[in-house]
Amino acid sequence: MRPIRVLSVASEIYPIIKTGGLADVAGALPIAIKAEGIEIRSLVPGYPAVMDAIESAEKVFEWPLFFGGPTRLLVASCGELDLLVLDTPHLFGRPGNPYTTPEGADWPDNGLRFAALARMAADIGLGDVPAFVPDVVHAHDWQAGLAPAYLHYSNRRGSGTVMTVHNMAYQGKFSRSLLEEFGLPPESFAMQGVEYFGTIGFLKAGLQFADRITTVSPTYAKEIQTEKGGMGLAGLLRERARDIVGILNGIDITVWDPTSDPNIKAHFSSTALAGRAVNKAALQRRFGLEPISDALLLGVISRISWQKGLDLLPEILTRISGTGIQLALLGSGDPDLEQQLRREAEANPALLGVVIGYDEALAHLIQAGSDALIVPSRFEPCGLTQLCALRYGAVPVVSRVGGLEDTVADPGDSLAPTGFKFAPVTAENLAWSIQRAHDVYRDRPVWQKMQTNGMNVDVSWHEPAKRFAELYREIADIRSV
Repeated sequence: MRPIRVLSVASEIYPIIKTGGLADVAGALPIAIKAEGIEIRSLVPGYPAVMDAIESAEKVFEWPLFFGGPTRLLVASCGELDLLVLDTPHLFGRPGNPYTTPEGADWPDNGLRFAALARMAADIGLGDVPAFVPDVVHAHDWQAGLAPAYLHYSNRRGSGTVMTVHNMAYQGKFSRSLLEEFGLPPESFAMQGVEYFGTIGFLKAGLQFADRITTVSPTYAKEIQTEKGGMGLAGLLRERARDIVGILNGIDITVWDPTSDPNIKAHFSSTALAGRAVNKAALQRRFGLEPISDALLLGVISRISWQKGLDLLPEILTRISGTGIQLALLGSGDPDLEQQLRREAEANPALLGVVIGYDEALAHLIQAGSDALIVPSRFEPCGLTQLCALRYGAVPVVSRVGGLEDTVADPGDSLAPTGFKFAPVTAENLAWSIQRAHDVYRDRPVWQKMQTNGMNVDVSWHEPAKRFAELYREIADIRSV
């Protein structure tokens, strides 16, 4: 079996820079897939955080003018990650969030910034950087979406391509006036090209031209082919249905390991759950909740948004008030909803504790100390939070969408249940599922069986890495003909 080289292209990568699940996948898959005989280098922008984190960087190419300024391409590493870093200070030398200004607005030149990332990926895929010539370019989300288009319009034989959709809601749409600045030919601005409702569509371009399309769960692969789930791209996706495959994400089980996690107060395993009580008490203290050991403690780790269904929480709090249930919430997002949840916490301190922001260590403690984790998303391509919850014995309460449907087993569907599911996403249905959880929680042997069922599920990258290795080899074989 010949070795396969893959260039992974992502706008963020854990543990260097992260705003969401994309970073977790971009950081974990390249490491997991090494066991499958696949060599992956990850092309990432040279943000200040990246430049500070990389080790033993070596310049392999330099351009005096690349998308408006001097640029270097560096071969580097960070721990087990092998990187190619696009050191373009005029585009990426900005601290903080990789996409937004300190005031929270999108950078006005985001189109140019990520067109540069995609163009570099295409140049590498064409063999123009001899230091690494890949068989496959793997583009993640809209920020890398133009890479398959650049390869297509080069009219040269290059690497094969795969486009992964992590979230269809983020598509990367920019003015058609930027076509020349992006270096795309006039003929590319067409329905069968990069044109998308009068704009240049980055994600649309990737979906149009990639050899294969993946999503982060099998159910989401079906959902995006519906008008609702496709968000304007359903027709194109139905046309390409034979080229779409859903591969569930995994999590890094060395980072998420309750037997050794340095972020929690007591370690535990599926056969020795006693440490969870220590973590629960610590979690209650951290959120200012009463230290009641037998209260059902619900956890939420989420972006605070309509998509995540967190606008339902104020009504849920009214419904569960007086039941003895507690809720610990960590997240940030919609400012109005943040304020509303803060007010609810001030008015009901025995019921709700809220921490606005993101704290990686606290997220681990919530998984280790909460009895159940709520994920009421209206759509969820895969979701990593519920995978971590399974790993840590926090029983997931989830909506029946996307990867949540694929990864949680409800008592009504399975002889080995791991959580509770509901549909459609309404406050009434979420409250009903919480009540179901509360009822089972009172029967501790049954509850503990659900916990151990979940903890024994393989949520690692082992199987997904095998699937991706097969896909990469398939694409490489097609291109070699």
